[in-house]
Amino acid sequence: MTDPTPGRPPVVAGVDCGTNTLKLLIGALPDVAVRESRMVRLGQDLDRTGRISEEALERAFAAIDEYAALVTEHDVDRIRFCATSATRDADNGDVFTAAVRERLGVEPEVLTGHEEAALAFDGAVRNLRVSVERPVLVIDIGGGSTELILGSDRPDYVASPSDSDARSLARPSLDSVASMNVGSVRLHERHLHSDPPTAAEVAACVADIDAHLDACDVDPAAAGSVVGVAGTILSVVAGVLDLPAYDRDVIDQSVIDVEEIHTMVDRLVAMSHEERLALPWMHPGRADVIDAGALILSRVLRRARVRTMVASEADILDGIAWSIA
Repeated sequence: MTDPTPGRPPVVAGVDCGTNTLKLLIGALPDVAVRESRMVRLGQDLDRTGRISEEALERAFAAIDEYAALVTEHDVDRIRFCATSATRDADNGDVFTAAVRERLGVEPEVLTGHEEAALAFDGAVRNLRVSVERPVLVIDIGGGSTELILGSDRPDYVASPSDSDARSLARPSLDSVASMNVGSVRLHERHLHSDPPTAAEVAACVADIDAHLDACDVDPAAAGSVVGVAGTILSVVAGVLDLPAYDRDVIDQSVIDVEEIHTMVDRLVAMSHEERLALPWMHPGRADVIDAGALILSRVLRRARVRTMVASEADILDGIAWSIA
């Protein structure tokens, strides 16, 4: 990476490597030239084995090779690669991070759950173009973890005296940021084994989610408004809007009735994998695990005292890119 030419904004590349998706954003912000997403399912069987599988590593490496070519093509000045839940939890996470260094020439950062949450909040709140009541609760449901972040313009922070890197995140205070080890892939593999899941499996999944929410440091009831980000939530929104195909321009900044979200969640959970695949807005890489992710969304919204939710296409990926812009 090089320093940008004086007088022009740097071209930055942010990479978000989650449990289910690997995403890339390239641009001289606020202009975005590239926004790509690949379903690599890095967290396949991770909850059971504690390791990233060989098949998942191969899928991720293929996507990273594609991204490396795009980084070169767009003459990127700065790049930040952030890995989240799957890499945090895996016994062989070092194998994955070594491959990132080799392919992209950058040291991958394995974010803590709180760092992940703060970046997601920053990306979502920067993108808001509708009026919302403060404080804002941002919900980010990933494959392995769910982040809840409550704040106004940004989360409340307490300074971390050990931070020497100017771009390092301050440490979020525990009363505004929480990261829970419940996600769409993790809970689907743990509880929802039938197709469609049985009532007993759904009840076990809901009980797991509720137990994590009971212990969570962020109370959804304190929110004046709710903003939902990332693929699980946005897919549910696409269903509520009954779109003929997934359309990020229609979904972004849409204001969705919470009761309609609950109805869509119930519908998705009752469907078979094949029925979900037939939905015109459903990504095939999400169809099998969206039942668990949708249940997480519904359980959080049951505790929030809001009637609507704002959908935001901007998320942790945008936060990562802005952090080096």
